[in-house]
Amino acid sequence: MKHVRCVFVIESLRQKDGEFCLYLQLKCQVLRPRYIQCIRAKENILETALLHIVQTINSYLSNYVLVFLLLGAGIFFTIRTHGIQFRRFGEGVARLFGGFSLNGTKHKDGMSSFQALATAVAAQVGTGNIVGACGAVLVGGPGAIFWMWLIALLGMATNYAEAVLAQITRVTDKDGVVQGGPARYITYAFHGGLGKFLAGFFAIAIIMALGLMGCMVQANSIAETMHTAFSIPTWMVGLFVMLLCAFVFLGNLQRLASVTEKIVPIMAIIYIIGGIGVLIVNAQNVGPAFASIFTMAFNPHAEIGGCAFGLIAAISQGAKRGLFSNEAGMGSTPHAHALAKVEKPHDQGVVAMIGVFIDTFVVVTITALVVISTLYVGDGALAQNYAQAVAGGIGKTNMAQIAFGSLLGEFGGNAFVAICLFMFAFSTILGWNLFAKLNVKYLFPNKSKTAVTAFSVIALIFIFMGSLASNDLVWELADLFNQLMVIPNVIGLVALSGLVAKAAHAPRAKSAVQAAAEAAEAAEAE
Repeated sequence: MKHVRCVFVIESLRQKDGEFCLYLQLKCQVLRPRYIQCIRAKENILETALLHIVQTINSYLSNYVLVFLLLGAGIFFTIRTHGIQFRRFGEGVARLFGGFSLNGTKHKDGMSSFQALATAVAAQVGTGNIVGACGAVLVGGPGAIFWMWLIALLGMATNYAEAVLAQITRVTDKDGVVQGGPARYITYAFHGGLGKFLAGFFAIAIIMALGLMGCMVQANSIAETMHTAFSIPTWMVGLFVMLLCAFVFLGNLQRLASVTEKIVPIMAIIYIIGGIGVLIVNAQNVGPAFASIFTMAFNPHAEIGGCAFGLIAAISQGAKRGLFSNEAGMGSTPHAHALAKVEKPHDQGVVAMIGVFIDTFVVVTITALVVISTLYVGDGALAQNYAQAVAGGIGKTNMAQIAFGSLLGEFGGNAFVAICLFMFAFSTILGWNLFAKLNVKYLFPNKSKTAVTAFSVIALIFIFMGSLASNDLVWELADLFNQLMVIPNVIGLVALSGLVAKAAHAPRAKSAVQAAAEAAEAAEAE
């Protein structure tokens, strides 16, 4: 029996007719049986070495660069906008509920403000709100949630800036479709080669992070939790998810808007009701759980590694998981907010802030309080013997199931988290795929339809592959590209901060109540 090994070798990356073309060579060789095991061993060694390199880079990015950029950008825009997240929070809520609808108008060249927010929240609320929050608590202690809150609070101003600039710099393509996002406002800020480089770097990073690696991670989370809860083979779950995604991927923008505006409110309500139920059962532990978030933010458990290391772990986990959860500053959600049909950029900016609030201060907080009140307070397993509980199998992937199981039983807890995680992760895949496709269009403007179709097919394959097996390298690469996206995005935001400040300081012509009334009238008219 002969074995043939074929590999693609990257020849070069060249620009042709305004498009980036990746030239590949296919090389094949016939292998004799005695060499097969040797090659597999070499591949494992290379994968291990690459994993170590990526983990080292991620460690530096999350512990230093990411914390500095996220906190720095949040503080900067909070000052530049005079605390827009505090001054105009009521206006954002009013505009959100004023435009709320489960069956909004289908716009040919964009979305309604609520549909854009629903698409953004669909991307924001994913596995990071359950598995990510649990991982932050497990590694950084309850205090990590405090830092997630702080990142989100400052991130609301950053997200306002992203949405405003996405609205200001959006363009309409030759087919009449509105497009916008970081690649657009980066080239608006920097003309010439620098702008093209930063925008191209961002576009490639977001395609890899969200469109490919990120979707694999989300699909894997769906498959694993469904298998744990209902013993469904992972390949069947993967096939089902792939077919659902194909229905939306290969449709138009209106189909995506119609799906997200329905699934996002429903999934949030179901999860919040379940979480409140657990907190009622553990009512005596809710107060201590809430207090531990603040006390352990600066004085972590000794088991986590002592005060100094524990504090670094809490801050690092809060920053990294905060970014992965609410995506403020990452540059993903501006793609959705650019599509909103609003009177002025500020209007969508204040709505965008509410997306971060819902993601972190509502959904993540519910997860954190449920887990901490059940496992960290009183006679909880992690409160009694942290090391033994972790060694016994408590991890970020099953903490939520155990916590919800205190109310619903073991099967009920597994089933509830599996269903919620399915909706969270599925909606995230939809949002991320849209963002990636918009950047594929940016890289290949002259052949956008062909490129988008090809990318959609590749993304579907990655989704199915992700459901079959978990790979640490894939998770680390997703984290790496997530963090790399932040760098060019924040550079572009800061460069155009004057436009953001101008929008934030514009005279407030209407009160929040008036804005809500007008939004309600507009919704009725539609």
